[in-house]
Amino acid sequence: DDEDASWKVRRASAKCLSAIIASRPQMLSKMYQEACPKLVDRFREREENVKMDIFNTFIELLRQTGNVTKGQGDIDESSPRWLLKQEVPKVVKSINRQLREKSIKTKVGAFSVLKELVVVLPDCLADQFGSLVPGIEKALNDKSSTSNLKIEALAFTRIVMASHSPSVFHPYIQALSGPILSAIGDRYYKVTAEALRVCGELVRVLRPNFEERSIDFRPYIIPIYKAILARLANQDQDQEVKECAISCMSLVIATFGDGLQRELPSCLPILVDRMGNEITRLTAVKAFAVIANSPLRIDLSCVLDHVVSELTAFLRKANRALRQATLGTLNSLVVTYGSQIGSSSYETILAELSTLISDGDLHMAALALELCCTIMVDRRSVKNVGLAVKQKVLPEALTLIRSALLQGQALQALQKFFAALVQSANISFETLLNSLISTAKPSQSGGLSKQALFSIAQCVAVLCLAAGDQKCASTIEMLKGILNDDSSTNSAKQHMALLCLGEIGRRKDLSSHIQIENIVIESFQSPFEEIKSAASYALGNIAVGNLSKYLPFILDQIDNQQKKQYLLLHSLKEVIARQSVDHTGESELQDSNIVKILALLFNHCESEEEGVRNVVAECLGKIALIEPNKLIPALKV
Repeated sequence: DDEDASWKVRRASAKCLSAIIASRPQMLSKMYQEACPKLVDRFREREENVKMDIFNTFIELLRQTGNVTKGQGDIDESSPRWLLKQEVPKVVKSINRQLREKSIKTKVGAFSVLKELVVVLPDCLADQFGSLVPGIEKALNDKSSTSNLKIEALAFTRIVMASHSPSVFHPYIQALSGPILSAIGDRYYKVTAEALRVCGELVRVLRPNFEERSIDFRPYIIPIYKAILARLANQDQDQEVKECAISCMSLVIATFGDGLQRELPSCLPILVDRMGNEITRLTAVKAFAVIANSPLRIDLSCVLDHVVSELTAFLRKANRALRQATLGTLNSLVVTYGSQIGSSSYETILAELSTLISDGDLHMAALALELCCTIMVDRRSVKNVGLAVKQKVLPEALTLIRSALLQGQALQALQKFFAALVQSANISFETLLNSLISTAKPSQSGGLSKQALFSIAQCVAVLCLAAGDQKCASTIEMLKGILNDDSSTNSAKQHMALLCLGEIGRRKDLSSHIQIENIVIESFQSPFEEIKSAASYALGNIAVGNLSKYLPFILDQIDNQQKKQYLLLHSLKEVIARQSVDHTGESELQDSNIVKILALLFNHCESEEEGVRNVVAECLGKIALIEPNKLIPALKV
């Protein structure tokens, strides 16, 4: 009803509809079938306030669609996403009419609708974008446009460029680049900052990959560079603009560096200078990571030494985000420009890295160890590097490995560190192995935690595998010797030997070591609970390395060794758990093995011992993760 007197009713209707959409997401499909066409039709509303409420109601519909259908496809013809997709051409046509209106408020609302549409349905405007270009141009070029309208138009352009294929925009680059670059020079800082972000997306669109050239981007390089440089060089402006200018310039250099060789000597020092300013420091550090990761291998020779020394100093700063970004940037610089960095710089970096390797911040410790590995692998020929790692980093790594908190990324990084260390030929395998095993000895303050012993065993296993088959075989024989030594009363040593055998066996087939399974099972007789538990763990992991040989052995032992049943079931649980942990789509356990395991488990699920029943239940739970189709029908009584 378009009567002048009824605008309040229309406005109240829109608000009521919005409330229904927000509170009844299960009705979305019905909303698209019945309410959506009417809402789109009412975009032509005469009363501006009513029109804004209609826009907001449609935006609410889009948001709810995004929330309800997150992660779902749009194949189902009754799904809200599919129904919305059918409405896109009508929505764009109706919005285009609104972009031609004189009212600024209407145009701002129209861009808000488009922005939300792209968020919910990325790539939905591939066919319609061309019709929206005049509206974007007008919003950015028209002298009557407010800052708010420019920001909305730019934000929409940025989101649409980020979510669509670059080829969609190639026909319109000429029309859009001028208004975007003009907006970079706008007096209002929020417009400038948004324009710089759009420019970053524009750079990616112009050169989406470095192998093929789908558009001639050369005419745009210098205008883009000059527009950003004007903002980058200006110190007297808002922090947001400074940060956006730094980020955008790093993208331009990383993407078009081969066409900016003359300009780099004047531009790179400005970026280095921004690293010296506390406000822009973090953004500048990330900018150099972007440049270092460029496949163009940008020539940084004029500033590289300065950048590395600045970054090394940042590792001492209290700002955690800065240290984190610095470690990432140094890693990228070492990979790309490692040969141009002096050995004294490496020594200083490694000395600073050693202070970050502790369980006080495991994420930082992981990043520090990863950088250390990069330096060792890339610069292993530099003599001072090996010495610095041995003197500064290794003692900290051996302290960290004793931590009860060590896990996840930090533990993986530590394993890579020991593997890289033995391959760098600066420290002998025997020295490293002895250092690791000696860390497992109980100290005066007490024994190590269970987690620490597992960490040490994993690092020993990785070290052995990295050192080669010969060293690995000799280590296994040494560990077997510890277990065979009847005179040994050192339970800690035997405990460690069992854990190491398990970790090596999980990663490598040990069937060439005769009777290893029987040697491990002998430890089931130990008077110490932790030794029996470690033997159970070792047997299960050795079986993972060669399922065809050791799994039938474990199943046979469970049936025939009543007294060892509890420990053997724990070994079986380890086998099953490793299949679910290392699951890549197909289980290594063959169907026949699953059938045998299930039969055995159901056989023992009514055991008199509660401990056995508990382990059987855990095994069944683990199987449910890898073979639910076989287990769940079998559970039905």
